[in-house]
Amino acid sequence: MIYLYDTTLRDGAQGEGVSLSLKDKLLIAERLDKFGVHFIEGGWPGSNPKDMAFFKEIQNAGFKQAKIVAFGSTRRADKKVQEDSNVKSLIESGTKVVTIFGKSWDFQVTEVFKTTLEENLRMIRETVSYLKEKGLEVIYDAEHFFDGYKENPEYALKTLQEAAASGAANITLCDTNGGSLPTEIREAIRGVKKVVKVPLGIHCHNDSNLAVANSVAAVEEGALLVQGTVNGYGERCGNANLTSIIPILQLKMKKRCLPDEKLKELTEVSHYVAEICNMSMELNQPFTGRSAFAHKGGVHIDAMQKNVKTYEHMDPELIGNRRRFLTSELGGRTNLLVKARELNIDLRKDSPETKRILEKVQKLENEGYQFEAAEASFLLLVLRELGREKKFFEVERAMVPNEKIGDRSSVAKAIVKITVKTNGKKKAVQAKEDKGDGPVDALYKALKKALQKFYPVINQIHLTDYKVRVVDSKAGTAAKVRVFVTFQDEKESWTTVGVNKNIIEASWQALIEAIEYKLVRE
Repeated sequence: MIYLYDTTLRDGAQGEGVSLSLKDKLLIAERLDKFGVHFIEGGWPGSNPKDMAFFKEIQNAGFKQAKIVAFGSTRRADKKVQEDSNVKSLIESGTKVVTIFGKSWDFQVTEVFKTTLEENLRMIRETVSYLKEKGLEVIYDAEHFFDGYKENPEYALKTLQEAAASGAANITLCDTNGGSLPTEIREAIRGVKKVVKVPLGIHCHNDSNLAVANSVAAVEEGALLVQGTVNGYGERCGNANLTSIIPILQLKMKKRCLPDEKLKELTEVSHYVAEICNMSMELNQPFTGRSAFAHKGGVHIDAMQKNVKTYEHMDPELIGNRRRFLTSELGGRTNLLVKARELNIDLRKDSPETKRILEKVQKLENEGYQFEAAEASFLLLVLRELGREKKFFEVERAMVPNEKIGDRSSVAKAIVKITVKTNGKKKAVQAKEDKGDGPVDALYKALKKALQKFYPVINQIHLTDYKVRVVDSKAGTAAKVRVFVTFQDEKESWTTVGVNKNIIEASWQALIEAIEYKLVRE
């Protein structure tokens, strides 16, 4: 059994761009407990009031799986352990498990702590012993262990021996600067096992992009506890990514760390934590990213139709992700057929319709369109080329009058006139919006006003994302822009795309198609 130790709430929160409120920390802790994580490091109670408040609030959470851990350091140099404020805060946190870090690198002892090597050993010994006497389970984090082992292995091992002899339940070896190689991790752990019999853990940073590899190497050498963060959040380049480590351990190494049914929640947990942290989810993040099992090249997709093992190292459903086939000019007919099948449209490989659709996709992508991220626009394109498009409405006029540049007021106006065919007759409707948050929002609200009498279902949808990309930056201010808009209702979300030199026109194209897609699905 490999134990999972999550430090997203402390080490992860130290990453640039991550800022967690007390409520955020409680929500993430609750989700990690449901997921099955064994240890959740809540923070450093001696460092700030928010972390101490977290430990007070979490006592009423009633977690079923996870042990909440308070984090701190050994006592200060030349200070009595029972008088050290940091040690007192660990005890006052109310947790049954505490993690304390101490220095394993002689350089750090003399340059940072400004004390002697002997005093550092006493600091480790007295702090672990004192917390142990208070009835706490102590995990000892050997900070900078691997750097210390390289320069002074004898002293680095002595620090571990002091922690072990003083009652530490686990000694976690830290690659704090993230500069070690897997071979160095292996060699050091083999040296540790000769003199320390306490269960070992591993804590790696990703400065050399090896945190996951180093963690896996440590487990192969016998480490039973793995520390990391969801999505690899953390200071500098981040911590070891648990959302990669977990499936590697369980599915590839057959090292059990979660119930199989919980493993299927991995992708959802990964995205949930990203949302709470207000961080954009990396599309190409291994295992849980949206593109982790996405296929674009025609040769790849053709092979995937024959056997999914050709271009996938595992079944994405095991971790709650899904396989995707992308529509693009690179995909060829096989890609097009697969995508059409996903959308319940039957196409034949050699039919003129298929050829025509492929040529249309290639032409539009050459103009700047991109359909792999705008499946709703692709569906509408296919329906148009097949002559199966239904015109729910026609736009007669769309205007954004009197835009004031530099005006402090952000309110924008828009006028939209449409024609709708009802009871065999065409009916013209005009709507006006005077309080839009910018021209695009004003256009959308005016369009919605004009349509809702005829199609009330559009009241169920709302805009959730709006992205703008420059297609050809070399053209300067005359460059085309690509606009993606994402809408959502109670069942699904969908994305459409528009391209034009005018950002409002590109946005308008995408908005129209987003409405049309909803009506088509209905």
